[in-house]
Amino acid sequence: MSKRPHTYRIGAAEITRVTEQTFAIDAARLFPDLDPAVLHAHASWLVPEHADPALTSAQLSVHTWVVRLDGRVILVDTACGNDKDRPFGAVFHRLNTPYLERLAAVGVQPEDVDLVLITHLHVDHVGWNTRLVDGQWTPTFPNARYVFGAAERAFYATPAAANRMMVFEDSVLPVIRAGLADEVADEGGAYLPGIRFLPTPGHSVGHMSIEIASEGHRALFWGDVVHHPIQVSTPSWSSSFCADPIQATASRRRILGYAADHDATVFSSHFAGASAGRVHRDERGGFEWRFI
Repeated sequence: MSKRPHTYRIGAAEITRVTEQTFAIDAARLFPDLDPAVLHAHASWLVPEHADPALTSAQLSVHTWVVRLDGRVILVDTACGNDKDRPFGAVFHRLNTPYLERLAAVGVQPEDVDLVLITHLHVDHVGWNTRLVDGQWTPTFPNARYVFGAAERAFYATPAAANRMMVFEDSVLPVIRAGLADEVADEGGAYLPGIRFLPTPGHSVGHMSIEIASEGHRALFWGDVVHHPIQVSTPSWSSSFCADPIQATASRRRILGYAADHDATVFSSHFAGASAGRVHRDERGGFEWRFI
């Protein structure tokens, strides 16, 4: 992490990735519908940043996008967080990463953050919403508004959320109790001028992609609609972490078309190595991904 992260310019916006961690996951575990032949067909660009040489594991990243625009400091998703009990996943459990130091390295102190925009309330997207201070989970970014879908919060009042309730209790509920949370209705829409939430459910019940527009250009943060770049050319593959794979596939196809038709620059949530690119339609009526 000694190399300073690259900053992209989209209109007047400056966008920088701050990485919490990277890890490998068995490709067959990530994609229940995996066809190894598809990976082999794309091996020339998947290896080594996005897959191992044997093409049996996928490389993933967990990171935050830092956006500077119109005098605001905006974070999109907040990774996993430190010190949190996550018995359901070793890569999330009791972490001790220098995430805040990495934010500081790109010029961001917690008090500088104005907005935290959250695609969905899963463990690896909300963790740094809070940090442990004197034994209490306290909002990490005390001057920020934390913005997420109302359906995501409502999900945690249902029995289906029982095995993930700890995520809500330590990483979401404290910001709600502090009066720092804003909820977006299920139909999405504008939160502020130039900031829009786009409903993309399926991975989770209230998953939203987020668009930030500036000077006629669009930055699209599509969250977990797409976990890995191979899904751009194979959108029928939903990850094993998708609550409703059929709905997730429909959302994936829709957001791929949106990105291609609006010439949006996409900032992905989990692509390892280079994480930004554009979606293009190919001659067969499908999509292809091009890194920038």
